[in-house]
Amino acid sequence: MKKSIYSLVVAVILFGGCATNTGPEYDGNSYAQIKRYDMGTVIESRPVVISDSGSGKFLGALIGAVVGSTMGKASGKTLATLGGGLAGAYVGNEVGKANASELTVELDNGDNIVVIAKGKEIFAGDRVKIIKDGNRVAEVRRAD
Repeated sequence: MKKSIYSLVVAVILFGGCATNTGPEYDGNSYAQIKRYDMGTVIESRPVVISDSGSGKFLGALIGAVVGSTMGKASGKTLATLGGGLAGAYVGNEVGKANASELTVELDNGDNIVVIAKGKEIFAGDRVKIIKDGNRVAEVRRAD
């Protein structure tokens, strides 16, 4: 039983590390829709942190509980499972956070807007292209 649990944990870690996509991610329903974009100039940029959507916390708790369940005996095993799940949830929540920039942008049409650019280093003075999916920002990138 312990071998299968370890195998499962190792498989999740290995297959999770195989993802090599580096571009923006569109969900399955929106990739085929026509997108609109706005161009503008960043007038202010400040660093922000995007909190975990819950997936990191869930996976961390699951893996922590599985690892914790392999330790201890009787009531100690229960405590180890609980402790592993709680510790895993905390670690997963922290790992699930992402660095981003809050950008105040003056659009070419004269409007001022604020958008969040996840994981990008965009600064005041940079020209940006803001790709929209309906009223939602799909991506913000530096204009070339």
